[in-house]
Amino acid sequence: MNTNTNQITGIIDIGSNTVRLSVYQLTDNGAYRVVDQGRWPARLSQRMDKDGSLLTEAIEELAEVLRHFRRICEKHGAENIRAVATAAIRQAVNRNAIIRHLFEATGIEVEILSGEDEARIGSRAMLNSLSLTECFVVDIGGGSTEISLIRDRKVVRAVSFPIGCVNTTAKYAIGDGHVPPALLADIQSDVRRLLGREKWISKHPGLPLIGLGGTVRALAKLHQRESNYPFPHLHGYQLSILDISSTLDQLAAINVDQRRKLPGLSKDRGDVIVPGLAILLGVLQQTQTSRLVVCGAGLRDGLFFETCLPHHRPDSDDYVLEESIRNLSALYPVAPEEHLQQVRRLALALFDQLTSVKPMPIADRRLLETAARLFRIGAVIDFNDSADHTFYMLLHTHWNGLTHREMIMTAAIASYRGANPLRRKLAPYRLMFEEGDIEAISKLGSLLQLAAALDRSESQAITSLELSFKGNQLRLIADAGHPLPVEQMEVENCVKEIKKNWGITPELIVRIR
Repeated sequence: MNTNTNQITGIIDIGSNTVRLSVYQLTDNGAYRVVDQGRWPARLSQRMDKDGSLLTEAIEELAEVLRHFRRICEKHGAENIRAVATAAIRQAVNRNAIIRHLFEATGIEVEILSGEDEARIGSRAMLNSLSLTECFVVDIGGGSTEISLIRDRKVVRAVSFPIGCVNTTAKYAIGDGHVPPALLADIQSDVRRLLGREKWISKHPGLPLIGLGGTVRALAKLHQRESNYPFPHLHGYQLSILDISSTLDQLAAINVDQRRKLPGLSKDRGDVIVPGLAILLGVLQQTQTSRLVVCGAGLRDGLFFETCLPHHRPDSDDYVLEESIRNLSALYPVAPEEHLQQVRRLALALFDQLTSVKPMPIADRRLLETAARLFRIGAVIDFNDSADHTFYMLLHTHWNGLTHREMIMTAAIASYRGANPLRRKLAPYRLMFEEGDIEAISKLGSLLQLAAALDRSESQAITSLELSFKGNQLRLIADAGHPLPVEQMEVENCVKEIKKNWGITPELIVRIR
C-alpha cells in the first residue's frame, strides 16, 4: 500500500494491438521504478465495422480491462492514473462515444494522443534511456508507425503514419499460412512510398535507427535466442539490416501456428510479426540507417517522465548514465554517500597517476568511476556475499547508459575478488569480450579494492593522495587528519592482487596534517 514517502502512478497505454499498464513508484528521495505491469492483447484495429467504428463488444471488453487495471493501481495505492489511447481509437469514427463510455464505466478519463504527440513522448522515453545524440526513432504499433528525428538530443521532426502491424495484416489479407516474398516486397514498397512524402526522412543517411514497441522487442528476443546471446537485456541490443531481413524471411516461410511455437515469441504476436518486420525493413530502407538499436523503454515510460518528472531534461551525452547511477543509489542506499564519493575520488586519483606510467585506454576510467559508485549495492541483499550480489544486481537491475559489454565489465570491476572468482563469473559472457578486456577488469577491479581500502573506516580522513614509484614499489603518500591503522591493514591485504595485476607492491605512508 501507499505511504507518505511514495507517489504511485498508473500509466495505461491503449494501443491498437495491446493494452498495457505500468505502475510506477516515485519516492521522496527521487528514486523511481516499475512495481507492477499488465497487458491485454486487445487487437482493436481488427475490431472495426465497415464504417470505421469500434465494435460495441470491443468497447465493453476494453472497459473490463480498464476496470481490472484500475484495481491493480488501487491495490498499490495509486494517487493518479493516466490513460492514453493511440491509433485505433484515434482513427475510430465513434471515438468520442468510446471515450465517454469508458469514463462512465470505469471512472478513467482516457486521453487521445495525436500521432505527433505519440512520437514525441516515445522519443522522450528513448532520450531518458539511451545516450545517442543523433538518430531516428521508430515506433511500430498495431495501427500506426511514428518516426522522429533526433539532433543534438532534441526532437526536431516527428510524424505519424496510419500503418501498423495489425491494420497491415488486414489490408494485405495476410492469413495463417506463409507470406510470399512478393507480398513482403509490396509492403516495403508501400512503406517507402508513404515515408517519401516527408522529405526529411531520407536526408540523414547513416544515422542509427532506435526501435520502440512490441515488433522490435519480439525481433530482438528471437534473434537473441537464435544466436545464443548470453546477456539478459533487450534494451541496447543491436541488429544489422541483414539480421532483420534474414529473420523476416525465416518467419514468412512458416505458418502462424509454427511461429507461435517459437521460443521467445509471444503467441498473440505470431500473426502480426511478419507484417511488422516488413514495415520495419521499409523504414530502414527509406532512412538509409546504419543499424537498429532496440529501446526497451516506450510510450508508458515517456508518459511517466512527462507526468511525474517533467523537469528531467536528458539533453547531455552523460545524462543517461548519471541519472541511472543516481536512481540506483537512491533505490538501494546501503552505503554513506560520503564514503562512495571518497572511494570514487581515490579510485580516479589512483587511475590517473598509475596510467601516466602504465597506460590504459581513457574509456576504462569511465568504467572504474561507475563501478566505484555502485560497488556496495549488493549489500542490500546480504553484506557477507555482497560482491556476488553486486555482480548479479548490476546485470539484472534496470539501469542504462552503457553498452552490454560495458555493463558486464562494470559489474565485474565492482565485484572483483580475485582472478578465479572473476573467471567463473565471466564464463557465460566470454564471447562478448574484446581482446584485453579480462586483463583490464582485473587491473581496474584490484584498483577499486585498493581505493575502498583507503577509506575502510569510512571517515574520509585522506585529503590528498600522491603516488611515488621506486622500482617495483608503489608508495601511496596520503595526507590525513589522523592515523589510519585500519587503512594500513586493508592496504596490506590488497598487496597480492595489485602486485599480480600491476606488477607493483603498494605501501601506505600517512602524513598527519
